[in-house]
Amino acid sequence: MLRLIVLYTALALSANIAAAADLAPLRTGEMKKLAVFSAPLPTPTLPFTDEAGKSHSLMDYRGKVVLLNLWATWCAPCRKEMPDIDALAAAEAGPDFAVLTVAASGRDTPEKVANFFARAGVTHLPRFIDSTERLARAFGLVGLPATILIDRDGQVVAQLMGPANWSSPEAKAVIAALRAEGR
Repeated sequence: MLRLIVLYTALALSANIAAAADLAPLRTGEMKKLAVFSAPLPTPTLPFTDEAGKSHSLMDYRGKVVLLNLWATWCAPCRKEMPDIDALAAAEAGPDFAVLTVAASGRDTPEKVANFFARAGVTHLPRFIDSTERLARAFGLVGLPATILIDRDGQVVAQLMGPANWSSPEAKAVIAALRAEGR
């Protein structure tokens, strides 16, 4: 496990920001901080749970483009961007695209996530939790929020650290480019 974390972190840090031909030109406005990897990275297969306690994995979404947002209820930037992520899910989620949010700090409970979603008016997102914090560590994250873009093959192709307006035209252009790949 430690080797996977070290490998992922090393690959992420050495990512060529402008290498992916389809996404690099889209790194404008809200997507300016998007790190596009020159080669896809393996996706951790660690489990996370839904509000009923059922186990899930990112491999459950293979065949779809996935926007994975790792966040926490106590994180101010996370709270700020969650309505935009919800709006993206409402507008774009479908048979070939999934928006997943995983409370990944280890301090959030299903009740805290449900209360947060209710107060924020979030209605289009699943309520996933990683109480072990292993998923965030496997991605080599040192802070939240973090958004990971995963291609149809289940490979990580880009990552954005910090908040962004995921319902912006720039974000939707990135998602559209990923959805168009591999068709």
